[in-house]
Amino acid sequence: MDYFLTEEQQMIVDVARQITDELIIPQRAELDETEEYPREILKAMAQADLYGLYIPEEYGGFGGGPFAMVLALEQIARGCTGVATAYAASALGAYPILISGSDEMKQKYLPDIAAGKRLAAFALTEANAGSDASGIQTTAVQDGDHWVLNGTKQWITNAGEADIYTVIAITDRSKGPRGATMFVVEKSDPGFSVGPKEKKMGIRCSSTCELIFKDCRIPKDRVIGRPGAGFITVMKTLDLSRPGIASLGVGLGQGALDEAARYAKQRVQFGKPIISFQAVAHMLADMAIQVEAARALVYAAAKHVSAHPNNASKAASMCKVFATDMAMKVATDAVQVLAGYGFMRDYPVEKMMRDAKILQIYEGTNQIQRNVVGQELNKEYT
Repeated sequence: MDYFLTEEQQMIVDVARQITDELIIPQRAELDETEEYPREILKAMAQADLYGLYIPEEYGGFGGGPFAMVLALEQIARGCTGVATAYAASALGAYPILISGSDEMKQKYLPDIAAGKRLAAFALTEANAGSDASGIQTTAVQDGDHWVLNGTKQWITNAGEADIYTVIAITDRSKGPRGATMFVVEKSDPGFSVGPKEKKMGIRCSSTCELIFKDCRIPKDRVIGRPGAGFITVMKTLDLSRPGIASLGVGLGQGALDEAARYAKQRVQFGKPIISFQAVAHMLADMAIQVEAARALVYAAAKHVSAHPNNASKAASMCKVFATDMAMKVATDAVQVLAGYGFMRDYPVEKMMRDAKILQIYEGTNQIQRNVVGQELNKEYT
């Protein structure tokens, strides 16, 4: 379908598609097998100016906002969701600075992030704080001109690869949700270390590790926004990032549909390509309908989030749920269309099925997203 993209927006799609077709697809099976971080591919993406798509021009970016990121991420995820996750995680780490950082902080960090010179990561999740962010145990205590962080963060994307980490920690537990603060931690800060790389079912080439803060000392000017406003920054960050996760679902779904349709045209049974059999044709039709419906919702939600950042939660959660549930179903159906071949690593759809699962989990499980939508509806209809 024609979404009437501007010339600049179409250019983003074309550049991301070219990198995907020429660099990502030829390497995705090896990256999945070796679990190697895709550094060279990410460098190529930086050289193509894809890292600054969402960052305002005054900080060295393109100024395209969340919608520009959605366009690029869809194409990259069509090739490999692991590579797309590694790329997207830097934006997730930068959003808190973009949302709540001072101009001085933005000038210090965002130009390098926009150029792809320094990668970022976002540190929220802990062993006892996932969907319930209020369970955070990591603390930060002011000591003169420094803050001292203690605690651990779990399952952090780009951990060990990123140079800049936006971290939420409790600064005053007696204040409840108003007692959390966001900080910037740099890779070289004393008392900061990274645990071993996790072994995952999918998105294997992305880096997922534990972060460890043991009397980690950072300068007092590394507070993002004001002390006590950390949870507000986190919620706004996730509203901005969730259309990006949804676009990973669209890209993965499109890639799975492409593989299934091509196979169905080539695979002959009973003297005919299997796409000529109604049972298969209807599966492919449903897959195509679901991908296109998800794309339309994600594009609309990304534009809404950009235009209405203070009223974005429902749209962000809706598109995240719909597109990632779609990706899981379409990837599963693609395996079914390929049948025995679909179950083999020689074909990419089994990887897509493994990768799709995390989309329903990270950056807020789809069950939590339904809670958010329900709570917003409750507000609207009172």
